Amino acid sequence: MLRRDIFRGFLASTGALLGLTAATAAPVSYPRQKVAYHLDDLDKVAFVLGNIKNHFDGTGGEVDIVLVVHGPALAAFKRDGASAAVSSRFAGLVKRGMTPQACANTMHGMDIALPDLFEGFVSADAGGVVKLAELQAAGYAYLRP
Repeated sequence: MLRRDIFRGFLASTGALLGLTAATAAPVSYPRQKVAYHLDDLDKVAFVLGNIKNHFDGTGGEVDIVLVVHGPALAAFKRDGASAAVSSRFAGLVKRGMTPQACANTMHGMDIALPDLFEGFVSADAGGVVKLAELQAAGYAYLRP
């Protein structure tokens, strides 16, 4: 009987010690995320903007996000005729720190100038796909929802 009581006491003290260690351990910290979102599909504009909002929310804003837009999706970001919902959501994301980049090749092909796009866009002069490769080389995670 004495041996069993000693064993139970050992287990109880070990459990208490482990619980105390877990309670006082510092929270795990991760390096600030750097993410490049790739958008070329017009049908996914609202979806991708929603993903970016969720990304900001999920990280408490502790994230660097670059949105690279090329191809048909760029038309959704023209000031003239743009959806009010897309315009509003886009402006809110820029205020939170999103950096939107427009493919210069697409702008040229669609006869769009930077001032024709929502405020905040900068030109990816070498092209959208080149910008995405550069961002990945700089440590950005690549996401194409």
